[in-house]
Amino acid sequence: MSDTAIKTVTALVVAHNEEDHLEACLDTLTFADEIVVVLDKCTDGSKDIAARYTDKLVEGDWPIEGPRRHAGIDICTTDWILEVDADERVSPELAAEIKSTIQDAPFGHFLIPYDNYVGDHLVRYGWGGSWGVSATVRLYTNGAKLWGDQRVHPGVQLKGERMWLKNRMIHYVDRDISDMIHRLDRYSTARANDLRASGKIGNLPDNIRRLFSRFFKCYIGRKGYKEGLYGFLIALMAGLFPLLSYIKAKLEQGGER
Repeated sequence: MSDTAIKTVTALVVAHNEEDHLEACLDTLTFADEIVVVLDKCTDGSKDIAARYTDKLVEGDWPIEGPRRHAGIDICTTDWILEVDADERVSPELAAEIKSTIQDAPFGHFLIPYDNYVGDHLVRYGWGGSWGVSATVRLYTNGAKLWGDQRVHPGVQLKGERMWLKNRMIHYVDRDISDMIHRLDRYSTARANDLRASGKIGNLPDNIRRLFSRFFKCYIGRKGYKEGLYGFLIALMAGLFPLLSYIKAKLEQGGER
């Protein structure tokens, strides 16, 4: 890490065939002192795009999220790390807040609030229950975050002080409703693989209960009702996720997609 008086930050991006998003994402990260891009099984133009912004490229094939993330984290040389997905954008206001805040911040991690878009529609309420986030830890001191080894929604170990930023990350989470449904299929398949690997698949009654409890949490507790049909759909996806994962774990043979 840097020994200079001015604290530095790496923007770390993990991409899998993200040529449609990657350039727009990286354009918002030029404020960073260093950019690292992890290219996971990329067969499109992602590498050529990333190479225009940085020579710190890591290529490989990782079935598990944690090792994929740490392949990039391990070569970050700055004091702080900012994790950004290809479908996310850092606004100028957020960039300025990051550069300013890290100068006096203690060892630890920051939660960044999110503005999530379905297509061009901003959906601020209702996210949760393993179906999107309203805020998450993306900025942290180098060494303060350790990713778990689950395939979807991996757990993390966090060190140091917990803090918040004010400006929001822009997240184009789904292109449209069909894209959201495809995401449910991908995520539930990955979760089913995790369940089989753990040997703790669960049971049908508990997952039926989760269908209703997660729907209620997102639609009522997280105020998804304010988003109309979008909020209803997000709550429905959150409720279906554990149930579909369980059914796939029981009935399908598994394997990565």
